[in-house]
Amino acid sequence: MSDPRDYRAEFDRIEAEVDAGQTDLRALGFWRLLAKVKADPVLAHHWAEQAGRIDRKVFEARALLRVPVWLGNALLLVGTLAGAVAVAIALTTESRGLAGLALLFAALDWSATFHTPTHWLVGRMIGIRFVAYHLPKLVPPFPGLKIDYATYLRVAPEARAWMHASGAIASKIAPFLALAFWPASDAPGWAAWAIAGYGVLTIGTDVFISTRTSDWKRFRREMRIARIQAANR
Repeated sequence: MSDPRDYRAEFDRIEAEVDAGQTDLRALGFWRLLAKVKADPVLAHHWAEQAGRIDRKVFEARALLRVPVWLGNALLLVGTLAGAVAVAIALTTESRGLAGLALLFAALDWSATFHTPTHWLVGRMIGIRFVAYHLPKLVPPFPGLKIDYATYLRVAPEARAWMHASGAIASKIAPFLALAFWPASDAPGWAAWAIAGYGVLTIGTDVFISTRTSDWKRFRREMRIARIQAANR
């Protein structure tokens, strides 16, 4: 176990650089330092406040658009309800084509609107707070939800891992939830195949892309940290 004071100079240097306008945390060595800190739960708790402060300063300097968490959740809830309305239309319309399109819309809609609120819900359940919704530079089908990194570091890495995984899991379940309404509708077969194909495609993106760049990469990172912490006990 390292002495928490061992890292003071590095954290102070990085924060001073950020205050001076430098926002590339990777270039400043912030994430390398965090990897060392996260390997020890005592260090993670000790440095959570300053690490969170640094991370938030950079976020506020770089975020393209920020909205309060409550507003982001409300907007995504409206989107989710739009998917529910589409399902209701699919179950009641006499037009088979409209029913098929409505179910396909619900699959796409829920895949996008389930994702980030699930991160939020699971995060709040385990003690993580969030700063704001924002639009990343490369906008995916769902907005970003900025973590309060101080609270993140105080949570066990296994719990952090499942928070990251939760949104990915929810967005993969979503198309198949819409598909479950197909037998009760008069939608044509192409709608079922399209929804199923989309569902399989989203799973494929997780297998081949997300494990390297997104939620599942973060899941694997935090589970690796959990193993390191266990080995150091």
